[in-house]
Amino acid sequence: MKYRTGIGFDVHAFQEGRKLFLGGVEIPFEKGLTGHSDADVLLHAICDAMLGALALGDIGIHFPNTDPKFKNVDSKLLLAEVNRLISEKKYKVGNIDSFLAIEAPKISPYAVKMCETISSILNISTDQISIKATTTEKLGFIGRGEGVSAFATVLLEKV
Repeated sequence: MKYRTGIGFDVHAFQEGRKLFLGGVEIPFEKGLTGHSDADVLLHAICDAMLGALALGDIGIHFPNTDPKFKNVDSKLLLAEVNRLISEKKYKVGNIDSFLAIEAPKISPYAVKMCETISSILNISTDQISIKATTTEKLGFIGRGEGVSAFATVLLEKV
């Protein structure tokens, strides 16, 4: 097939005493996200979308949270490894459309840096990456500031 599409989703709770990483960028905030890795929900959703497009499972299969070597791992390394896996299958990223559901902090000041970070890892142009953010209007665990979720869709093209 010339084109393959995938969808990814991830969610993490906020936790005191951790740094906040979103889209491969450290964002100043009073809390980070809890998780086995650095808990970058956006990169995790993108990884899952890429893996799903080629029916390669999910990040939990490739980077299990039971494996100590992935404890506090930088999710940029996971994204690079997923990119290597899709390259082995002779595909490349055509575009990424993603969004974060987050009450705070505001994401817009960091979106360009996130796109630049992701584009450098995947060796694609920043105009192939869309990162948006929305609140949940104070509803649910996200609205109460308890966590963050991320969604991503990816188009892969046969090389």
